[in-house]
Amino acid sequence: MSIAIIDYGAGNLRSVEKAFQKVGVDAEITKDKNTIRGAKGIVFPGVGSFDSAISELRTQSLEGVVEEAIALGKPFLGICLGMQHLFESSEEGKAKGLAILPGSVKKFAFAGSPWASLSIPHMGWNRLLFKHKAPIFEGIEEGTMFYFAHSYYAVPKDEMIVATRTDYGIEFVSAVWKDNIYGIQFHPEKSGEAGLKLLKNFGNLCH
Repeated sequence: MSIAIIDYGAGNLRSVEKAFQKVGVDAEITKDKNTIRGAKGIVFPGVGSFDSAISELRTQSLEGVVEEAIALGKPFLGICLGMQHLFESSEEGKAKGLAILPGSVKKFAFAGSPWASLSIPHMGWNRLLFKHKAPIFEGIEEGTMFYFAHSYYAVPKDEMIVATRTDYGIEFVSAVWKDNIYGIQFHPEKSGEAGLKLLKNFGNLCH
């Protein structure tokens, strides 16, 4: 198997699996540790709340498997909440993140600002502004639109890991990249051809 999609009991995993299959990438939803260890790439498509999702990952003793895969240099893709879990903490809850990347996760707060009319969560299509173009964006142009659905955003301590930013009242970090670690705040499985291209690119990294 090429890619293991970590099953921690949340929804939308099947749509991610189907998107990979659509572009000819072998991907499987699994919670089996040996299957994850044998995979050539790992995807963590988080949905739900920060605390409940990370708690379920730890309840199933999958945290160490994720850390091991990353340490071995396997391509890792965190989607939406899965990206946020790469950091140390979140304003959404009290649980500790995986702390693989230094930084925290903050909530959009527009009250009293010129952007007070912007709705939270940030939902719908928005464009990416490249800062450090990661391999998963190969063949994807600056300004390409992707689909977002989130109220929180990552604030990395290291600006060098910021791959893209997106403007929603503020310029927030919409993708990160460090070595074999990729995190994206948007949903590629809901982003049409551009999202499929990104997933295909990730699949190509998993040899």
